[in-house]
Amino acid sequence: MESGLVWAITIAGIVGLFVFDFVVVVAKPHVPSFRESAWWSVFYIALAFLFGASMWWWNSPDKGTEFIAGFITEKSLSIDNLFVFLVILSRFAVPPKLRQRVLLIGIAIALVLRGLFIAAGAAALSTFSWTFYLFGAFLLYTAIVIAREGGAEEGDVEYKENLLVRTARRIMPVTDGFRNGRFVVREAGRRAITPLLLVVLAIGGTDVLFALDSIPAIFGLTQDPYIVFTANAFALLGLRQLFFLVDGLLARLVYLSYGLSVVLGFIGVKLVLEALHANSLPFLNDGQPFDVWVPSSGQSLLVIIGVIGIAALASVRVTKGGHDRRSQHAVHAEPLESPEDD
Repeated sequence: MESGLVWAITIAGIVGLFVFDFVVVVAKPHVPSFRESAWWSVFYIALAFLFGASMWWWNSPDKGTEFIAGFITEKSLSIDNLFVFLVILSRFAVPPKLRQRVLLIGIAIALVLRGLFIAAGAAALSTFSWTFYLFGAFLLYTAIVIAREGGAEEGDVEYKENLLVRTARRIMPVTDGFRNGRFVVREAGRRAITPLLLVVLAIGGTDVLFALDSIPAIFGLTQDPYIVFTANAFALLGLRQLFFLVDGLLARLVYLSYGLSVVLGFIGVKLVLEALHANSLPFLNDGQPFDVWVPSSGQSLLVIIGVIGIAALASVRVTKGGHDRRSQHAVHAEPLESPEDD
């Protein structure tokens, strides 16, 4: 269990990276180039692996391996979710120069909400061992749903406003323009919100829905709340840059969802095996643990890297020189609003 000082230093460092990203990188609204996005993406991914490697030294090799496995899983899930972000930005017709700011704020909100989810999940696992059965069953169900939907090949993703967006619309009127990137303005003697605030709420709320499968997935790799939190934080850091980097490549990752369904299924089975290994339910084996094999952290890492790598390579090979319907749907999505800057 990490000390309060370690938690404080880690949270301060992550907050500092978000502040740096917002103040230095997005202070001047612009459309990032491919080169800029690539460098920043490499920087944040390298930073995550450096952090994981450092855990071998100041914590333990097993913890370092768990972090790397968790980070790769969360990052892979984030890449698949970027397409939904693209749909949201397209449907609200967000100007390209404002997309960086919107993504960063939405991701920051998601990190805070994920922190609450992680705390609740850790408390449940530590108090009720049978929670492993629930998480495992949920991941197996999610894996089946993803595989049956066909992932990227379906191409038809419908955007529905989440509770945060619907509530904001009810509380305050919404302007017909982005008002130069402002969130709240005063017009005709009353305050009103701009579509930009709705987009931030949409992205932040949507990412929380993504956490319903990503949080149980990483708890299947480690039960250490510190690793769960840091893996999620590092996966979200740099997600903005990764969006602009893979924007044009999303259409080619047609098998990524299938790979993720296999990974989630594997982790779901691992959770069930761990639940059986630590069984205390009186109606199963008279409340005694089962003598079952549970994949180690290193074995889990190899499976995750192998499956995601094969899915990515197969996607690029199959779609080489072609175009996927899903990208076309996103680019030509009919906007919910068609506001222009005043």
